[in-house]
Amino acid sequence: MIGLTSLVTEYPPMPPKFNRRRAVFVLGKIDEILVWEQRKETERDTKFVELARYLCEVRAGQYWRLESLKCFDEFLERRFPESRRKAYYLMSIHEHLPPQARKQLKEVGWVKGIELVKLARRDRQNFDCAIWLHKARQMPQADFKKEVERELTGRETEPWEIVYFKLYQSQMPVIEKAIETAALMLGSDRSRGYCLEMICADFLAGANLDNGDPETLVFSMSRFFRFLPEEQKQAFLKRLAEEAT
Repeated sequence: MIGLTSLVTEYPPMPPKFNRRRAVFVLGKIDEILVWEQRKETERDTKFVELARYLCEVRAGQYWRLESLKCFDEFLERRFPESRRKAYYLMSIHEHLPPQARKQLKEVGWVKGIELVKLARRDRQNFDCAIWLHKARQMPQADFKKEVERELTGRETEPWEIVYFKLYQSQMPVIEKAIETAALMLGSDRSRGYCLEMICADFLAGANLDNGDPETLVFSMSRFFRFLPEEQKQAFLKRLAEEAT
């Protein structure tokens, strides 16, 4: 109850003084940059630092009120209809990287900037931006991601990427239930990505069980095998050996 009652206050914080003139200027600059991005697809990274700064100012000054919107998220939905995630990524770059690092980010792009933010959050005042900016300039994007991940975790990682696709609300219950069931089978330490892989492997195995592609069937079964606990792996191999003799 302490945690709940502490959220209730008789005197909520006052909103910032609304600067209408500045709001008009900043919102206009954001729209100008977004239109410019669409025209200059090959050069889109060069203005992301400026865009990030303006987005942070819109949130802090509540400039979204100029357009009679209810909240900052509603403002982002209008400017970033495909995904608000990029906007938040850009803002995290502005908020967490030191000014001397932000000045040079145009040379490396916002995607690498996101990786730099991970290090800056961990190291804070001890973040060595000069060394990591040099690595970001010299290394391909995929290699730089691996280098940052290795620095943060202390181990080698498999290359990865984030995949986006749209789901309807009516589809969510069955998908969430399937992922939840897979998580119970694999263990709580497995990510949702591993759970989705297991579901897909199960589908491929079933689809190719009778008169299907034997290579796909073997591939699916080998992915399943990776998820088994060590004890079950040994029992499975022993049974295969017995059936082969």
